[in-house]
Amino acid sequence: MRSKFNSREWHEAVADIVAGTSHKAIADALVAAIGLVVDHEGTCLLAIHSDARPDVVHHTLEPAGRKHYLERYLAGPYLLDPLYQLALRADEPGLYRFRDQLPDRFRASQYYKQYCERTHLLDEMDYLLPVSRKTTLVLVIGKRTRLFSRVELSRLQLIEPLVRAALQRIGRDWASSAGQHAADDRVHRRLTECFEQFGESVLTERERQVSQLLLRGYSSKSIARELKIAPGTVMVHKRNVFSKLGISSQYELFSLLIAALESGSRETRRRA
Repeated sequence: MRSKFNSREWHEAVADIVAGTSHKAIADALVAAIGLVVDHEGTCLLAIHSDARPDVVHHTLEPAGRKHYLERYLAGPYLLDPLYQLALRADEPGLYRFRDQLPDRFRASQYYKQYCERTHLLDEMDYLLPVSRKTTLVLVIGKRTRLFSRVELSRLQLIEPLVRAALQRIGRDWASSAGQHAADDRVHRRLTECFEQFGESVLTERERQVSQLLLRGYSSKSIARELKIAPGTVMVHKRNVFSKLGISSQYELFSLLIAALESGSRETRRRA
């Protein structure tokens, strides 16, 4: 059986990447090349910043998918995204499987149920490339109908050097053509403040730390490991959080946070 990498279509796709002169043209060619070696149901290229909201550099999502996967995401839930956290920590290029980077109770979290589950993505592979001290490019490749096979995972790993080189060129052109997003920076700062100060008027600092990890999908045991405290102490803090906020479930905790993020975002835009 002839390898896909021996086909004329593959070499033409690589040639299109080399010939691309704008970040859009290079991204279009890169996505086309990836589509020749693995089946997928959509891609999204994000620039994730430590000091601003993520930027959408390129995507192949349908309008409904864009509204849910991108617009809702950029309104604040990105702060709970394990991929966002991974990108902030990234210090070298790499290929990651989203399902391998999740907190232990992530799929039971309200962020997963209210956001991730609705994207209908069954599997996701992510190429990460730090392009500056503050920014990492993330290319998301998603599947909705089945998991990536071992062969597909091997192919994605095999083409990582090509993807990395393409992302470097995309990053340079995008950075030179992108304007300054001062308003977005203000929105991000306000969203971050809302998340970090969530419940500040009634919760202790430790209770806020526990609530933040709960919202990100950590179990009581993993919270205990993160904070270096006993699991029983975590349960006491969790009961205090629920009591002080007048709630009885993590759904209500998530709803309160989203309401706070939306309020902070609206307030910042009014002042901009």
